Amino acid sequence: MKANSLHLPIVVVALIALGMLVTSSCKHDPLITGIDPVDTTGHNNPTDQVDTSGWPCSPDTVYFADQILPILVSNCAMSGCHSATDPKEGINLTTYAKVMGTGKVKAGALSGDFWESINSTNPRKQMPPPPAAPLSQDQIDLIRLWILQGAQDLTCNPGYGGCATDNMSYLNDIQPILAASCIGCHSGTSPQGGILLNSHASVVAMAQNGKLLGSVKQDPGFIAMPPAGNGLSDCSINRLQAWIDQGMLNN
Repeated sequence: MKANSLHLPIVVVALIALGMLVTSSCKHDPLITGIDPVDTTGHNNPTDQVDTSGWPCSPDTVYFADQILPILVSNCAMSGCHSATDPKEGINLTTYAKVMGTGKVKAGALSGDFWESINSTNPRKQMPPPPAAPLSQDQIDLIRLWILQGAQDLTCNPGYGGCATDNMSYLNDIQPILAASCIGCHSGTSPQGGILLNSHASVVAMAQNGKLLGSVKQDPGFIAMPPAGNGLSDCSINRLQAWIDQGMLNN
């Protein structure tokens, strides 16, 4: 017993030394448990086109597909103007690549033909041209911010985290969707297809005959609306459906 006990400390020391050796040789970097958020502003490198389709929309960032393109399609890209099929003066305003390919947008600078035309009061230069109504100040301000942020093709998910459809309001929920994507074509004295969407009564009429949802859902048998771009987001369509289901109130 005494002889064995003399060897015990030696064994213990050997085990401790072995443990230290194993620990030092198996050191790892910390495990990655998540992914850093994508920079939705593009400010880290303004030349990068950041894909943020899976991320929420930032209120401080303008997103081309969801905010700028609908304005252009609704107000500028109708037939006979700057559409894809018969672009006036060869200027097609139906995609980001086509818009930037015109050379009319000066990223970061409030200059160039595009900016000047949407702010002009000269009927020969004004866009949209008379008798179409000019862009609203809110739309011009949004385009201004987009240009100053670098005129980038940033995207986001408007329905990220869920799309609220409870207690839909015509004034606060439905009218902004129509103003951004539909009213440019469907207002004034000669609306496209003879369809007006600039009042509660006219929107209700289109909702009741099924044309409103059929068109924005791009169902078979209906003319797809908007006619260019990515169409309405799923969230916007769901809100239109909810408003209809809730009685199409003028609230």
